[in-house]
Amino acid sequence: MTAAYQRILLKLSGEALMGEDAYGINQEVVSRIVAEVAEVSRLGVQVGVVIGGGNIFRGMAGAASGMDRATADYMGMLATVMNAMALADAMRAAGLNARVQSALRIDQVVEPYIRGKAIRYLEEGRVVVFGAGTGNPFFTTDTAAALRGAEIGAQIVLKATKVDGIYTADPKLDSSAERFSRISFDEAIARDLKVLDATAFALCRDQKLPINVFSIFKPGALKRVVTGEDEGTLVYC
Repeated sequence: MTAAYQRILLKLSGEALMGEDAYGINQEVVSRIVAEVAEVSRLGVQVGVVIGGGNIFRGMAGAASGMDRATADYMGMLATVMNAMALADAMRAAGLNARVQSALRIDQVVEPYIRGKAIRYLEEGRVVVFGAGTGNPFFTTDTAAALRGAEIGAQIVLKATKVDGIYTADPKLDSSAERFSRISFDEAIARDLKVLDATAFALCRDQKLPINVFSIFKPGALKRVVTGEDEGTLVYC
């Protein structure tokens, strides 16, 4: 089976690693996600991953209450590095060659983000997991995914969620809601659909970088997306 994309940027929320747990990392869920990534990597697809930290930061929510926003955001960035390390370790255990790059310098733990080195790793067939978001407070990991996707020359940003696409309404509240197979950036804006946060969405639109929103919990969904099948919702330019 031929892949439709040579290089992708996969955006994983920290919550995707929790499974049914309240917070933390569910190893069974991580192993399932890694298996999905390994499947597309074997097709020759170059995979970059941006991961959030909400699963770990939930456990610190009480301590972070009332904290200065910038300080809380930096703590969140550190949480994403922890997730990136856990994900890369699981990938290596599954036989994938993975590297972690951090937008914050923690040289004793992971290497710093260097665009040229990241691209070289991808060309060598390694999975690159980007931690610490953009390295700046007030920017989400959605924005980091759009930024890294544009920087490494990804052909698409894949946003992995718990829902299998973008719907006309919330499918949990409205059983008649229909999934969009494809939708343009302009129509998504007109309908006020929350695809990515506004900054990330604008960056993808300006860079003509398409987005696909799909469910990472649907077996084989990632492979179907990268092979161009009707999976998730494609937001196109």
